[in-house]
Amino acid sequence: MKFDNTYFRDLSGLYAPYDAAVAPDPKLIKFNHALADELGLDVANLDLASIFSGALKPDGADTLAQAYAGHQFGGFSPQLGDGRALLLGEIITPDNKRIDIQLKGSGRTPFSRSGDGKAGLGPVLREYLVAEAMHALGVPTTRALAAVTTGERVQRETAQTGAVLTRTAASHIRVGTFQFFAARGETEKLKQLADYTINRHYPDAINVENPYLELLKSAANAQAYLIAKWIGLGFIHGVMNTDNVTLSGETIDYGPCAFMDHYDANAVFSSIDTQGRYAYANQPLIARWNLARLAESLIPLINTDQDIAITQATEIIETFSALYETHWLTEMRRKFGFEITQDDDADLFDTFFETMNDNMVDFTLAFRALADLADGNATPLRDLYLTPSATDAWIKRFEIRITNEPNAAQNIRAANPIYIPRNHLIEAALKAAQTDGDYAQFEQLLAIITNPFSEQPGKEVYAKPPLMVDPSYKTFCGT
Repeated sequence: MKFDNTYFRDLSGLYAPYDAAVAPDPKLIKFNHALADELGLDVANLDLASIFSGALKPDGADTLAQAYAGHQFGGFSPQLGDGRALLLGEIITPDNKRIDIQLKGSGRTPFSRSGDGKAGLGPVLREYLVAEAMHALGVPTTRALAAVTTGERVQRETAQTGAVLTRTAASHIRVGTFQFFAARGETEKLKQLADYTINRHYPDAINVENPYLELLKSAANAQAYLIAKWIGLGFIHGVMNTDNVTLSGETIDYGPCAFMDHYDANAVFSSIDTQGRYAYANQPLIARWNLARLAESLIPLINTDQDIAITQATEIIETFSALYETHWLTEMRRKFGFEITQDDDADLFDTFFETMNDNMVDFTLAFRALADLADGNATPLRDLYLTPSATDAWIKRFEIRITNEPNAAQNIRAANPIYIPRNHLIEAALKAAQTDGDYAQFEQLLAIITNPFSEQPGKEVYAKPPLMVDPSYKTFCGT
């Protein structure tokens, strides 16, 4: 692996150099060969278990823990940082993209506070599954490169097998990274970080009149696009704190996340989101709130006159709802199979979701059933409803709407997955791996959900929701 570590080289003082803990008995349990090929990594003669557990630092790596702050469930923590992660370094891909390679669960760092910096096998495998599924579904996301067990036990609610995830990202720069230096009044470091972020992610902003205002605008657009993709899949991130919002617009940190089975606008699966702050339907609103925190951090750079800077930044934040609506409409038209734009499309989409309320309609299956409806068969969609007649009026509207959409059925099948990482399937795979050391279910599920749009004969059970939906099901952050 050939590293070119600009974050380490160019941003001294924005991180803590640190080495990973040495794992006593590392074992490679999964390596993403396809991703390695995309990254141009030649790993044929490398000790992957040692490297990706943190026990062996590869040549050229400059391991560091990034500093950042963050609003966590609305409350500001001025110092968080990588408490259980280390950036190995950056590599340049064959298509000239700069990609971070990071170890997650590799031990304590200067930002660990009272934590042990370790990860359990369950959270590592969950992130591996969901991140790779999200990539296959076309969502901007961090990726999973490797999973390694460390040969030790970590204590959470119970003792768990220790593990380390290796993930890749366009970068790990977060809204919270900017907040860290803004809160300290370290304007020069804030400027360093902003200039670095612009160069790395939004180089077109360099040539505009106000690059920092353009950075805010670009980040807002990236987040609006990302959240529209989440909403289109019934995905709930679960912990949209500002330290989990990337400037690159990638989904990061798959802890208390889940895909909903039956549609519920208020769906929450996170064990720590007791007030529903990050519920499914709240995600666009929270994205806007998080971007306002980025805007606050950038005020000293936007204009030396604070009042002018606030006015300019506020104008961008106030456009976010319209920007999100544009991306949402694009995503919905894609999912509904429409190639023609009509003014009443938003109402048609909203009404579809309203019909699903209180009807226990499976989100993923409903969108797949739209293809049958476009082919003239309403039965698969109606059969998903507790009260089938609840959708009859909407069906008539849809049938009229697709009169001039000859490719609707084909487009719907191309845009809507058959397979998602359903909660009961993930839990079964994790239990087999953790309890019995059996990775067969993990491997099978991974293979299916990373090919989500194609019919896979004999795998129909992976497309179905559980026989009984557990209303108390919760996911956990893993720390």
